[in-house]
Amino acid sequence: MAATPQPPQKRRVMSPCIGICMIDPKGSGLCLGCKRTVEEIGRWMGLDDIERQKILDQLPARKY
Repeated sequence: MAATPQPPQKRRVMSPCIGICMIDPKGSGLCLGCKRTVEEIGRWMGLDDIERQKILDQLPARKY
């Protein structure tokens, strides 16, 4: 019997973490590495791809 082909797995929206995990000491509330808030970092694993992408789309405009 031939194996039944599996549908390709959907890629998840990946974390923007670059391993520099430190909240801005000047008070912006953003991580110096990825520009996410502590709340966003904490919720990341439970977010669906649509919510993750919304956060990623905001990151370039964020300022420390």
